[in-house]
Amino acid sequence: MTSSTPVIDVQVHAYKRNHPGRPWHGHLEGPPEVTGDDMVAAMDEVGVDGAILVSPFSMYQYDASYALEVYDQHSGCFGLVSPFAPDSENIEQQMEEWTSHPGVVGARIMLARIEIEADNPGVNQILAAGAKSNIPINVMCSGKLPIFREMARKHPNTQLIVDHLGLAQPYEPPAPPDAWDDLPAVLELAEFDNVAIKISGAGTLAHEPFPYADIWEPLTQIFNAYTIDRCMWGTDWTRAVNLLTYEQGVEAFRVTDQLTDSERATLMGGSLMKIYNWSPS
Repeated sequence: MTSSTPVIDVQVHAYKRNHPGRPWHGHLEGPPEVTGDDMVAAMDEVGVDGAILVSPFSMYQYDASYALEVYDQHSGCFGLVSPFAPDSENIEQQMEEWTSHPGVVGARIMLARIEIEADNPGVNQILAAGAKSNIPINVMCSGKLPIFREMARKHPNTQLIVDHLGLAQPYEPPAPPDAWDDLPAVLELAEFDNVAIKISGAGTLAHEPFPYADIWEPLTQIFNAYTIDRCMWGTDWTRAVNLLTYEQGVEAFRVTDQLTDSERATLMGGSLMKIYNWSPS
């Protein structure tokens, strides 16, 4: 990978203000509104060429209609991911409908937000449907790493992606002192060839100020375990808004001397293009 490789953020969110036409189910950290236009402007300002737009579960649950609207307005900028409900009665049909939309590149399971076991029929249906549709399944799995491990073992033909380093990340500063305690379990997941990992929100785990020198020792362990080809950089914007700016989430990975130019290009876009089979246009 070279400097000509697009810079792609593996996870951002966009949402409209809370209103009766599309009411929020909960709350996601960030401004009252971050539209698709706002997200594109933030990316343009710091030279990010594209992003995976993840429909925000906290606000919209399993309704990805706003993400689809954003794609219609900015089709060259975003690949789309939507959460799926394990308790749905028609998962395969929903997956077929979701993947029929232009721009769709993945689905998501909010394992960290639901009480569930690895043998849950719905979870296994989502994973099987992901393999059939040839899209990766993103899994928010902090606190549920043993369940994720079973999922990876039982579905070797499904591309799985560990969301947000597999670690619980804060919404407010400071980062907790035990932020990296589950790192050994995260590293063990690298033994499964079908598992990739988002290096997203890493700056929110830092105890040192920008450019977050203290994140690089644990990140290097992840790079060594997974190889850089299975690691994808991202900001988790806007969840990270109270801990750092979008520019800081990007620039921390540009200014560090812990990555070679080739590694940086792969981490900040090259690996994502292969794993999601998508690139900005």
